[in-house]
Amino acid sequence: MSAATAIVVGVGAERGLGAALCRRFAAAGLHVHVAGRTAANIEAVAGSIKASGGDATAVVTDTTVEADVIRLFDQADPVPELVVYNAGNNYPGDFREVTAADFEKVWRVGCFGGFLVGREAARRLVAQGRGTVIFTGASASLRGRPGYAAFAAAKAGLRMIAQSMAREYGPHGVHVAHVVIDGGIAGERLLSRVPQLAEQRGPDGLLGIEAIAEAYWQIHRQHRSAWTHELDLRPYKEGF
Repeated sequence: MSAATAIVVGVGAERGLGAALCRRFAAAGLHVHVAGRTAANIEAVAGSIKASGGDATAVVTDTTVEADVIRLFDQADPVPELVVYNAGNNYPGDFREVTAADFEKVWRVGCFGGFLVGREAARRLVAQGRGTVIFTGASASLRGRPGYAAFAAAKAGLRMIAQSMAREYGPHGVHVAHVVIDGGIAGERLLSRVPQLAEQRGPDGLLGIEAIAEAYWQIHRQHRSAWTHELDLRPYKEGF
């Protein structure tokens, strides 16, 4: 096993952000624990990393289940240098039609899972006096659009977790950052649903997954005298 490890929670398809993060960290020499709910997806990502000469372990994890998250961190040896929370879900709809179960489901993945991952990361990284925890946010972290109340509530809550952790554990050497993804991501999830979108937006009109992954890696590499807490990323032609 490599001398340093990373954990990425919320890995899906190979052409998704979670997988791109795993590949970037593995390329830098970290042994990456690839965590997601679907065994076939995370095993494919881990397999492609190993085929390219990197180190990776697929760990089936439901981030809303406390025992799963604790088990994920317990098996990371040594303690991870870098942890990313990338899980999220989104069910837009008329606010009047949102059920209590739907709201809670979005919140559990978008916010509660981030709490569990952040807590377990803090328990281990603070003790070693170093490490990075990065949370993936969205435009909804900052504003609530019509039809997205549940998603905005979850993402805003995740942002507050990141802020609280950063203020509490930064002085202990743990770098906590929140990344606002302000625009569509050119990954399998979006392009499988709206295949014409990339052509409509034009060259580089969607966020490239490798470009986002590089930004995360650069956050991790920052000197502690000049840490970024919040970074917003968007295509050059995206309005804001």
